[in-house]
Amino acid sequence: MKRFSYALAGVVLAISLVGCGNARSVLNRENEESREIEEREDREESDESEDTREIKESVLSRESEEEQDSEGGYFEGRMGDTMETYFFDYTVNSAYVCDEYEGYQPEEGKSLLVADVTVKNTFYESIVMFDTDFQVQWNSDAEEDWDVPITYYGNEMSDDQLPDEYELTVNEERSGLLVFEVPEDRKDFSISYLELFDDDSEGDVFFVYFTADR
Repeated sequence: MKRFSYALAGVVLAISLVGCGNARSVLNRENEESREIEEREDREESDESEDTREIKESVLSRESEEEQDSEGGYFEGRMGDTMETYFFDYTVNSAYVCDEYEGYQPEEGKSLLVADVTVKNTFYESIVMFDTDFQVQWNSDAEEDWDVPITYYGNEMSDDQLPDEYELTVNEERSGLLVFEVPEDRKDFSISYLELFDDDSEGDVFFVYFTADR
């Protein structure tokens, strides 16, 4: 108690000695220093909040991208474009429509679409390809307006066709024909591929759009 009383008395004495003007100066300086401290703390708090917001926005953005990736993407190209899938690249080099291929004739009201396709294994191990990996669609939204190659139905008419099943070793490239039955009044088509994984999940889907020659 004595020390506190002496210290307080000392402050009072100092203020009395320096006078009212000096006392006001001291108090103003203390007020300014106090305001500077508060402003600095506010700035630091504001900066911290901004950093926190940026981190949250970054995390949310990354989570959104991952969610989009998990749902699968959509990619499209044109004749001559190389479509880069998870397992392989494929290119539709050319395509034409005809009424007969190597003795095979389509059903009434249909023609044959003959597409020359190149497939290259870009995976880290050998992969098995199937004719049903590729589907043809024509310009319609109906669910049944698509088909798979005629090899799926046992119609392998020549060695130029890609077979119903074949293996591609690492970095191996193979070209061949995919033959489809399509409506005879159509000329615009797409050949698509959907990524499918061992756990039955789906990845990206790819479409190559083109007009076939006649």
